Amino acid sequence: MPTVISSVAERFARLGIDAAPGQESAARADIQRLEGLRRGDDLAGVPVDFSHGDVNAFAPIPSAIEHFNAGVTEGAHQAYTTYKGRAEILNELAGKLGEFTGTPVDPASELIITPGTQGALFLAVASCIDFGGRVAIVDPDYFANRKIVEFFDATPVYVTLNYQDTSRSAALDLTGLEAAFADGVKLFLFSNPNNPTGVVYTQSDIASIAELANRYEATVIVDQLYSRLLFTGTEYTHLRSTGIDPNRVITTLGPSKTESLSGYRLGAAFGAPELIQRMERLQAIVSLRAAGYNQAALNSWFSEPEGWMQDRTAAHQRIRDGLVTAFTAAGMHVRTTEAGSYVYPQLPELEIPVSDFVTLLRLQAGVIVTPGTEFTPNEDRRVRLNFSQEPEAALAAGQRIIKLAQRYAAK
Repeated sequence: MPTVISSVAERFARLGIDAAPGQESAARADIQRLEGLRRGDDLAGVPVDFSHGDVNAFAPIPSAIEHFNAGVTEGAHQAYTTYKGRAEILNELAGKLGEFTGTPVDPASELIITPGTQGALFLAVASCIDFGGRVAIVDPDYFANRKIVEFFDATPVYVTLNYQDTSRSAALDLTGLEAAFADGVKLFLFSNPNNPTGVVYTQSDIASIAELANRYEATVIVDQLYSRLLFTGTEYTHLRSTGIDPNRVITTLGPSKTESLSGYRLGAAFGAPELIQRMERLQAIVSLRAAGYNQAALNSWFSEPEGWMQDRTAAHQRIRDGLVTAFTAAGMHVRTTEAGSYVYPQLPELEIPVSDFVTLLRLQAGVIVTPGTEFTPNEDRRVRLNFSQEPEAALAAGQRIIKLAQRYAAK
């Protein structure tokens, strides 16, 4: 039976943010306690925050600010759009998203612009979830998935992603997913590429997810935020193009880390008209709309200068390769990222808790990472790094992580 949250205070306590990306912190008492655990001299180097991408190292799409300024100049028409977004922008965006995913998008009934993909995710889950019910989510997966599910007093049903074997394609436990559906679970939530591992689901996995959803009449929400940043040899299959019932799928996507437009807080959700309508009604009381002037920056999305996306992908792949080589050489298990800007290395056995190591890493090496416990209910000694950083600084910070892990490795 689901565990019922007994109070408002407990509900919000489950949304703990201290270790979430961009929020890594430690109480003064913890810092004082950890001072006694310091080993060796501090590791000097340029501070690097791997919890999010660096928009100074990778600048936004060049025309984004021009479109934003044009929206500000236009004034009220751009500032006060309908709740789903301005019609002209929706029309253009629907064409781009339809072409990208291989299935047409109706701008009038199947698309909504949201305050970031995070906003799209929350609205989508809220539009589908049964309070106190059960939701299938992947282990590991994006940190907010579990938290949103539990916030609605629902119980996560974990479906394992096998990413540990780096010699083969990763595989979702489809038997486990079917068992969840057969047992009455009606909502499945996952990211593709997977966040934090960088795994891209195979065409076979995606087709199987679609078939199972159709057979068991389940709804699927797929977060495709990093589906444009594909590295050499990676093939990508969009769920909505695989024959899934179009009334049973919502896709979330947005210009974020890949395009360095995170600061504009723009996202999009598209799919089942009834669910999009629910999302619009909820957005109307949560935020009214995605920031009106910011919506104008969407005109730059999928309209980058020729070669811009290819250059960006190649630059990220070089950083990825350098980090994977370094961690592998140090004996730390890490899967080569197939898409997106994350690596997810496993630390050696440590003499201290991973949470303490993460704090000491910030204090002694000037490096911030996100602990793996944000992405899985299991303690796995892993940390996630967003390597969308200045290349030299990122690789040097990777070496500092390795050196500090070796200092605290269990003897």
